[in-house]
Formats: sequence, structure tokens, C-alpha cells
Amino acid sequence: MSAAEKSALRQQALAARERQGGDQAGITRHLGAALEPHAGKILSGYWPMRGEADPIPAMRAHSGPLCLPVVTGKAVALVFRAWDGDSLEPGPFGTSHPPESSSVLSPQILIVPLAAFDRAGNRIGYGGGYYDRTLELLRGQGPVTAIGLAFASQELPSIPAEGFDQPLDLIVTCREIIRPVSPTPR
Repeated sequence: MSAAEKSALRQQALAARERQGGDQAGITRHLGAALEPHAGKILSGYWPMRGEADPIPAMRAHSGPLCLPVVTGKAVALVFRAWDGDSLEPGPFGTSHPPESSSVLSPQILIVPLAAFDRAGNRIGYGGGYYDRTLELLRGQGPVTAIGLAFASQELPSIPAEGFDQPLDLIVTCREIIRPVSPTPR
């Protein structure tokens, strides 16, 4: 898929999110249910921006250590710093993350933001490749579960996957928990 085609799909899904939004209570309920089997594990989420589905209420209910991603440069994997539920600093691209004094953690469960998803576990992010690089690195070190989080309006019928794209293990929306049936071979 060309960069222009991927960008068009991204814009289509983001426009649908902006028009239709979604049920935040449903997001929290379904994400909480998806996280239940992972009690005690290190969980990374994200601080929502630009109308993203908000993982914070479900994260606060998680019974294990929490961390948030930090963008440290272009075209590199994310770093994850422990998050105490409070203090955040502004980061690049409008992100927010824990201060540099926070411990670096290696998450076992990642809640992944996205622009678009399909039922095969494919996603389109925001174009930087940060989560694909990060998931590839973490999965090379051991088991990691990637949970895509989005409003149902962000679903597309199909997203062509490229060799470097990392599949999602679950997708949580305001309506349901989707378990991809057959991840696209990479």
C-alpha cells in the first residue's frame, strides 16, 4: 500500500471518529474486561489526545504496575516510564508522559492508540511507526499482548498489512472486544 493510500484510510477513519465519536463508558467497560486476565502484569497505556478513546479509567483500575510511552526521537522504539497516576510532562507531537525521574519499565500488556483497525488485527497508526518498532522489539524479548483501543466508528473493512506492521492481539471498542480470527501473515 502506498503512503498516500494509507494516509487516505487514516483520514477516513479519523473523520468518522470526529463525526460519530463513541461511548466512553463502553470503552472503559470493555477495556476493563479485557484487562482482567492480566492482573498484576505491567500495563502500558497512553494519555489520550485529539479525541482518542480514553484508556485512563480502566488503567487506574488495573491491579499491576502502570507505565506510559515516551517518544525519545524519530524512527526509534518507545521507552516506557512508570506512571503513578499523577505527574506528567509535555512531550513531542502533543503527547504527555511521566517525568524523566520515573523508572523505565518493560510492559507486558500495551494499550495501543490507533487511527483505524480491521477485524484481522491490522491497524493504521498516526504514521510514525513507533508502535510497530516497539512491538517488534518487545515481542523479540518475550510474550507481549497488544490491545488496540478505538471507537467502533474507526473500523475499516480491510487494512492491507505490510511486512513491518505488527498485528494486534485484541481490539477493544465501545461496543465489543474483538479477537482477531486469523492475523495477517507478516
